[in-house]
Amino acid sequence: MSDWKPSKADYKRYYKKYHSSPKAKKDRAARNKARKDHGLKVGDGKEVDHIKPLSKGGSRTDKSNQRVVSRTTNRKKKDKPI
Repeated sequence: MSDWKPSKADYKRYYKKYHSSPKAKKDRAARNKARKDHGLKVGDGKEVDHIKPLSKGGSRTDKSNQRVVSRTTNRKKKDKPI
């Protein structure tokens, strides 16, 4: 996803393009489930990180591939394995 931010006038188009596809909905549900499984709350500044990134063949469902880190740490790591 790019850094482009929609204005109020074209938010519908933005949502349709980036958030309403079946893949986007499935990914969002998986993120929400992982947060719930790890006891994280909205606004706590924590995220579930994949030790071996999904883009490098890591498992989305294997809990041994997940850890809780700060949002800053997760953003710095990007898709690098630890």
